[in-house]
Amino acid sequence: MTTRLEHNVADTRFEIYIDDTLAGYADYADREDAKVRDFHHTMTFPEFRGQGVAAKVVDYALRESRTEGYSVIPTCWYVEKYIVEHKEYADLLS
Repeated sequence: MTTRLEHNVADTRFEIYIDDTLAGYADYADREDAKVRDFHHTMTFPEFRGQGVAAKVVDYALRESRTEGYSVIPTCWYVEKYIVEHKEYADLLS
């Protein structure tokens, strides 16, 4: 089983593929004037639930957002929970 993570800029979301099938994503809206990224929804498709898909895509999304110089607003409850549980991302909070 292969896992691939991608930043789909056109659809404003971070995606995770398992064996070339879209398994889930974390979508966002950027506020370019302030370099703030608002994560408003995380989705794992039913057949991939229970495999840590959401955690993997959110971790990737937060790392990439940091690299791109964004702070984060975790409107999505899952992203908020992930940041609370992974203090290394607390500095990203806007």
